Amino acid sequence: MAVLVRFLLALVVVFATYNPEGVSYVHWLRQGGGPLPLKALVGVVLLIAWLFLLRTAASSLGALGLVLAGSFFAALIWVVMSFAHLEAHSLRAVTYVVGLALAGVLSVGLGWSKVRQKLTGQVDAE
Repeated sequence: MAVLVRFLLALVVVFATYNPEGVSYVHWLRQGGGPLPLKALVGVVLLIAWLFLLRTAASSLGALGLVLAGSFFAALIWVVMSFAHLEAHSLRAVTYVVGLALAGVLSVGLGWSKVRQKLTGQVDAE
C-alpha cells in the first residue's frame, strides 16, 4: 500500500507539472493572464515537491542507483512496447510513458531506504 502511495505522489507531481492534455502548471503559465500570485504559489509548491522527490531519491539511491533505476524503467518500457507491438508515433503517448517512468524512478527512490533496511538491517541517516 505504501508503495502505491509513493507512486501516486510522484505521479501527481510529474503530471501536475506537465502533461499532454493541456491541464498542467506549464500550460497554465503559457496561457498568460490570470492571478500571478496564485501561479507563483503553485510554482513554489511544485518546486518544493520536486526538490523533495529528487533529493530523497538521490540520497537513497545515489547517482549510480538513479542511473540504474532509469535504465530499468527504460528497458521495461522497451519490452512492453515491443511485446505489445506499440510504436512511438504519438508524442502524447510517449509523454505519458516518460512521465510514468519518471514517476517510477522517483517512487523507487522514495522507498529504497525501507527496502535496504528490511534486506540488510541497516538504517540510512544523514
